[in-house]
Amino acid sequence: MPEAPVRPDLGALRIDAQKRGARKTGARIAIILFVFLAALVIVGAIYAYMRQTPSVHVATVDAPDIGPTALLNASGYVTPQRRATVAAKITGRVTGVFFTEGMHVNKGFVLATLDDSDVQKSLASAKADRNATEASILDLQVQLKNAQIELGRAEALRAAGVQTQEALDNATMAADSLRAKIAYTQQEVLAADARIKEAQQAVDNCVINAPFDGIIVSKDAQVGEMVSPISAGGGFTRTGIATIVDMASNEIEVDVNENYIARVTRGQDVTAVLDAYADWKIPCHVRTIIPTADRQKATVEVRIAFDKLDPRILPDMGVKVAFHGEEVKQGGKAPAGVMVPQNAVRDDSEEKIVFLVNGDHIERRAVKLGANDGARTQILAGLTAGDTVVVDGPTNLKDGETVSIKR
Repeated sequence: MPEAPVRPDLGALRIDAQKRGARKTGARIAIILFVFLAALVIVGAIYAYMRQTPSVHVATVDAPDIGPTALLNASGYVTPQRRATVAAKITGRVTGVFFTEGMHVNKGFVLATLDDSDVQKSLASAKADRNATEASILDLQVQLKNAQIELGRAEALRAAGVQTQEALDNATMAADSLRAKIAYTQQEVLAADARIKEAQQAVDNCVINAPFDGIIVSKDAQVGEMVSPISAGGGFTRTGIATIVDMASNEIEVDVNENYIARVTRGQDVTAVLDAYADWKIPCHVRTIIPTADRQKATVEVRIAFDKLDPRILPDMGVKVAFHGEEVKQGGKAPAGVMVPQNAVRDDSEEKIVFLVNGDHIERRAVKLGANDGARTQILAGLTAGDTVVVDGPTNLKDGETVSIKR
C-alpha cells in the first residue's frame, strides 16, 4: 500500500506575537526620530536665514574736483561726419578691385571697375553714326555749290529774257533745299555727339572712384560678383563696393537726457575719455545741439568736436564725456560739499538719506543735496570726504543693522 505524501509544516512560519509587537515598536521609534531630526533641520535653516546679514556694495565719498566743474556726464560713440558706402551707378559684373581695408585713398582714386564690353560697343556705334552723318554733310555742300552755280546761270538767262521764270524758281528751290538739308544734317551731328557723350558716360560708370580723401574700412565686393545700385537678385547682388571714412571728420555723438539739456551750450568745454584709453583725457567742445528730441528715449542728440584729432581715435569707439561748468582756480575757494554716486541717495518719508557704513554696521544719515551731474550727486551737508556709503543693497535696510560689505 503506497505511503501518504508528506505535508509541509506551515506552522513553523508563524511569527510569534511578542516578536511582532517588538518590530512595530522599533518602526514607530525610527519614524518619530526621523520627524524630529527633520523638524530640527528646518528650524535651524529658518533661524540661519533670519540671522543672515544683508550684503551691500559701498563707495567712498569724494571731495569735489578743483578745476572745471562737471555739470553733466554722458556716454556715446565716435562717429565721422563723412562716411560713405560707395556703390556703382549701374548694374554690372566686377572685373577689378584695387584697394584693401585700412588703405588711405585720395579723391578720384579708382576703387574698382565693372565689365564695360557692352557699353564700349554702344560707344563705338555712336561714334560711327556721327562720322557717317558728318560725311554726308560734305556731299551736300558739294551739291549746294553746284546748285548755286545753276542758280546764278538761271538768274542771268532770266534777266536776258532767254529762260522762263519757272526755271529760275526751280534753281532757287534746289539751292534752298540743299541748305536746309545741310542744316538738318548738322543738327543730326549734334544729336550724334549727345549720344556719344551718353555712351561715354555709361563707359565711365564702369569705373568707381573714391568721392573724397579717406580710409577704406570695409571691402564689400570681389572680382566676379554682380553689383547694383539697388537690391536685386536676392542675396547674390551686392549694393556697395567699399565703405570710406574721412578720419578728419571724426566727432562724438551723445544722447543727453532732456531734463539736463539746459546745462549744455554750443562751444562748451568738454572732456572725453575713450573706453579703449581710460587714462587719456581728450579736450573737446560742443559743436552743435540737434534741435529735436527723441520722444521714445526722452533725449536730445549733441555733437562734440575734438580740439585736436589723433590717429588713435577710431569710428564707433565708445566714449564718456563730461560737460564743464565754471572753472575753480587753484588756491581759490573749493566747491562746497562732497560727491557721492547718485544711487547712494535714497528717499525716506520725503527726506533724502544715505546709509553711512561704520564697521560692520550701517547708520542712517539725512543729507542735503546739491547739483547732479548725471552720475554723481553733490551732498552739501551730512557727509565728509572719506566716508563710506552704501550704493547698492536691499531696499529694507534699517538704521544700526549689521551688513556684509562688498566693494
